Amino acid sequence: MGGSLRVAVLGAPGVGKTAIIRQFLFGDYPERHRPTDEPRLYRPAVLLDGAVYDLSIRDGDVAGPSQSPGGVEEWPDPKDWSLQDTDAFVLVYDICSPDSFDYVKALRQRIAETRPAGAPEAPILVVGNKRDRQRLRFGPRRALAALVRRGWRCGYLECSAKYNWHVLRLFRELLRCALVRARPAHPALRLQGALHPARCSLM
Repeated sequence: MGGSLRVAVLGAPGVGKTAIIRQFLFGDYPERHRPTDEPRLYRPAVLLDGAVYDLSIRDGDVAGPSQSPGGVEEWPDPKDWSLQDTDAFVLVYDICSPDSFDYVKALRQRIAETRPAGAPEAPILVVGNKRDRQRLRFGPRRALAALVRRGWRCGYLECSAKYNWHVLRLFRELLRCALVRARPAHPALRLQGALHPARCSLM
C-alpha cells in the first residue's frame, strides 16, 4: 500500500473542474454544463509503479470569494473549506477567460496566506482547460506558463477535458509533485520516467 493523498480541484464556476475529474475517473464528458451545487468527494485508488494510493479528490467552488453588499471581496473562513489538511491543489482556469485566471491567482494567494504555521507546503498545479478552443485564448501559453512557474512557483499544464487531452498527465504531474515532497527518498521516484503512463492507472 502506497498511502493516501488529499487533492482539491478548485477554480471559477464553468471552467471544467468536474469535467476534468470525470474524464480522469470515468472517461466521459458531459456535453451540458451543470453547475456543481455543493462540494463533491471522489475516492479512487491509483496504481503507481506497483504501489496503490488512495486519493480523495474534492470538487467544488467553496474556496472562492464572494461579494459583500459594499462590493468588497470576502473569503469564507478557511476552516470551513476543509482544505487546510489538503496535500495538493489543482487550480483550473479557462484559457479563453482572463477573469478565471485572475480567480486562480487570488485562490493561490489565499491558499498561501491561510496555510497553518509549520504545515508542509502543498504543491499547486495550475491547469489551463479548454485547449480545444486554442484560437480564442486570451494570452500566449508560454507567457502564462512562465508567470506561473517562475513568479508563482507552481506547476503549469494545459488540457482539454472535452477531448481527454493531457488529463491523465495532469494527475500524474500532481502525484509526482505530492509524492516527491512527502517522500523524497521514495524508490519509485528516483528513476526518470517513474510516472510513465503505463505505470500510473486507476484501479
